[in-house]
Amino acid sequence: MPYTNFKDFVTHFDKLLRVNDSFDINKRELTLYNKAACLYFIDGCVRSDLLERLVEFFMENRTSAIPDNCSPTDFINANIPYIEVKQTADMQILVDSVLKGETVLLVEDLDAGININARMFPSREVDEPENERVIRGARDGFVESILKNTAIIRRRIRNPALTVSHFTIGKNTKTDVALVYMNDKADKSFIKYISDKLNSINVYGLSMGHESLAECLITQKWYNPFPKIRYTERPDAATAMLLEGSVIILCDNSPEAMILPTSIFDFMQETGDYYHPPLVGTYMRLLRIFIFGLTVVLTPLWYLFISNPQLLPNWLEFIKVSYTGGLPIIIQLFILELAIDGLKLASLNTPNALNNSLSVIGGLILGEYAVQSGWFIPEVILYMAFVSLANFAQPSNELGYAFKFLRVLLLLLTALFNVVGFFVGIFLSLALIASNKTVNGKRSYLYPLIPFNAKALKRLFFRVKLK
Repeated sequence: MPYTNFKDFVTHFDKLLRVNDSFDINKRELTLYNKAACLYFIDGCVRSDLLERLVEFFMENRTSAIPDNCSPTDFINANIPYIEVKQTADMQILVDSVLKGETVLLVEDLDAGININARMFPSREVDEPENERVIRGARDGFVESILKNTAIIRRRIRNPALTVSHFTIGKNTKTDVALVYMNDKADKSFIKYISDKLNSINVYGLSMGHESLAECLITQKWYNPFPKIRYTERPDAATAMLLEGSVIILCDNSPEAMILPTSIFDFMQETGDYYHPPLVGTYMRLLRIFIFGLTVVLTPLWYLFISNPQLLPNWLEFIKVSYTGGLPIIIQLFILELAIDGLKLASLNTPNALNNSLSVIGGLILGEYAVQSGWFIPEVILYMAFVSLANFAQPSNELGYAFKFLRVLLLLLTALFNVVGFFVGIFLSLALIASNKTVNGKRSYLYPLIPFNAKALKRLFFRVKLK
């Protein structure tokens, strides 16, 4: 102990924890083995039943004696009937332990404090993620507790090669972060890079969980919207990526796993593909890639054709429009791009009981009256409705917005420079994708296309049978 007098030490510890200023930080004074003792814990962050049993055990032995010059290790081994116990003489570590939800026991004449890990944070029950539902398969999902999340992964991978490294990040939040990987499959140099990166993060706090951590890990160019990190709330998807050699990062208070490294083709995979036979899974994956890719070029290509009717082949004559509406078609398309996002924001803030009803009614009323008023034409409503729905063909919200920005850029260049603008937009889109880098900057964002790996590319496009 840094103080020769136990009372002075306790007084200083109380000031560091600000016990008298926070009602939820509890201090319980005891007489333990004829010695003065204090127990510190945060109400609501500990297992009450376990703490009651410990206090009951201590009270039963309060009149017993302990040998003189008893070391903290000997004291723990002889008198603490619990498994997760450690000791430290560092006062700041003891304070941090209480703030992390652990219980700290200070005993007179012991030259170290005792950490008892009896914490249990409030968390919701494990259930299926809303954004990654499957027709068949497991119904569990990650939650906000990092210990529950690592336990869910351990349940699926019962191999000592599964490694979970712990980091504490944030000066104020001191957020628990776990780096998870298979030691016999993951790239060792990449693991070292990510570990060094996590250790070097010096930030005020990870207030937004995984998003704050992602901004500390990656350097994102403002003009390139493509995500460098893939997220999943499904333990089975995270497990599959671990077994393929990827690295998973779990952040406390966040129900998502960050998958690294990630290429653009990884976003085209879904867990549901593997809960169907190979033929059905392959069909679903190819259909998803086609539909989602169509969201980028559909409206720009349609606008290009109706602006240049001479380019239309005979079998596409039906897409011509006889009436352009009260607004230019390009303005109609841009207004609807904004209106769709506005409806999304409104639905997020709508109470659940009214969400579905108002979304349907709002879409029908706005679409119907927009056409009847003469502002919009039905074809614009049709194509933008398809684009809006097709964005949900894959679960990544970040990739959906990246493709949306490409679509708007393509529309703008087509409206300004006609055919030349369309092809320049296609070139710029491909350049943005190709110039994006993964987290460590070494792996191509277009892997396994660049560098070419036929076997890996086949597995991304086709659902192959497990050996």
